[in-house]
Amino acid sequence: MSHPQMPKKIEDAKIAILTCPFEPPKPKTKHKVDIDTVEKFQTLRQQEQKYFDDMVQKCKDVGATLVICQWGFDDEANHLLMHRNLPAVRWVGGVELELIAIATGGRIVPRFQELTPEKLGRAGLVRERSFGTTKDKMLYIEHCANSRAVTIFIRGGNKMMIEETKRSIHDALCVARNLIRNNSIVYGGGSAEISCSIAVEAAADKYPGVEQYAIRAFADALDSVSIALAENSGLQPIETLSAVKSQQIKENNPHFGIDCNDVGTNDMREQNVFETLIGKQQQILLATQVVKMILKIDDVISPSDY
Repeated sequence: MSHPQMPKKIEDAKIAILTCPFEPPKPKTKHKVDIDTVEKFQTLRQQEQKYFDDMVQKCKDVGATLVICQWGFDDEANHLLMHRNLPAVRWVGGVELELIAIATGGRIVPRFQELTPEKLGRAGLVRERSFGTTKDKMLYIEHCANSRAVTIFIRGGNKMMIEETKRSIHDALCVARNLIRNNSIVYGGGSAEISCSIAVEAAADKYPGVEQYAIRAFADALDSVSIALAENSGLQPIETLSAVKSQQIKENNPHFGIDCNDVGTNDMREQNVFETLIGKQQQILLATQVVKMILKIDDVISPSDY
């Protein structure tokens, strides 16, 4: 809340979502005001106070019980909001405003003149809460009509721990997003790369020219993922890869991969290890594009050549 004496809990809140500041209007051209008497200063102050009073009264007239504003408040406006029993929150980001509008069913209002009761958002409970041993505070907006917006609050012992957690959560959200965009999956543990390598090697025999060497090199590059998995798991990389590859060919089952967890089976389907198809496609596509970009470079010019 913008004022420490404002209520910290509001039930059945009617929220005015504003992108206009609680400030007097400013001319778009350069201007200067000369004040040489006390009477002029009093007149200017009364006019500013009237602006603030009208803004707060407009919010009260439409029935708002909470104001959420993208910009800051003048001290005069903050004082009036507190005395008129109208809690307010300031300096809310544009993205957060959009999410609040979606969740509460309200409309973002750019001017006070456009504020109407139909544009107010509704929430069953709005409360301010402190957390941890710090003095930081958060505003909880709960029991909304369309509350699909969720805030994930991360706490940790140090900044490195928090950043690592944020990266992990971001990766997990990206996986969920990929599954929503395309729910096709491939099995992990290097099984997808091994089956692709087998298919590419089989296709190389159809090209009698020099191209088959490039195709076989691509197949060897696909095997490097499985070799790295075996090395990281403390296994013999070449022996493990050869055994899994022969097992895939023998049983015609593309689900066999590297048993990194020492479960006792190489079948990634039984281990429930899988990846999104769209993610695997992007990995192979980007790696191929990088190699193509490097191969296009014929020579490297060093400063000594000039």
